[in-house]
Amino acid sequence: MISDTTRVAVTGGIGSGKSFVCQRLKDRGIEVFNCDDVAKWLMRERRDLQRRLVRLVGKDLYTDGRLNKAVMARFILASVDNAQRVDAIVHPAVAEAFVESPFQWMECAILFESGFDRLVDKIIYVDAPLETRIERIMQRDNISREKALEWIHRQMDPEEAKQRSHFVILNDGTANIDSQLDGLLGQALNGQEQEYTIINNHK
Repeated sequence: MISDTTRVAVTGGIGSGKSFVCQRLKDRGIEVFNCDDVAKWLMRERRDLQRRLVRLVGKDLYTDGRLNKAVMARFILASVDNAQRVDAIVHPAVAEAFVESPFQWMECAILFESGFDRLVDKIIYVDAPLETRIERIMQRDNISREKALEWIHRQMDPEEAKQRSHFVILNDGTANIDSQLDGLLGQALNGQEQEYTIINNHK
């Protein structure tokens, strides 16, 4: 049951439409903590993080206090180890910011990989067919199909992520998001199960 004190995460693979679902939640008066946005803000504003990142990545990471996104992207994509070392600096700060915030909901693309699933009570997975995701990524970022697939395959397998979640929202471009959210939130309020949104009830 999702109460006013229940902490909830919205996650899903790239191109699944997490942000769209979160916007629909916001339209219902539910404010959502965006982990990506907070991470970017922290890297811009926290001097201690900046110093640690510069020692790791190099002096050209910041120019006049501004994060050089191309330098960061090049470093992260160079190896899995590089990405993990950046995450080890940034993720704890994001987790701390969420815990100390008044937010009960978060949007997090790498919820399980980051360990942020431990910060919440319930998890909603936003799902979409592979081809739909590929088309969305290609159009959004103006990249090739091959590059879109590379990004998709860097993330956790959707079936594993769904099995570790409590609810699934289908965002295939035709399914009604609002009715699914109404069912999910109605179930939360009334204690009634909606089979099309519940996946696991073991957590």
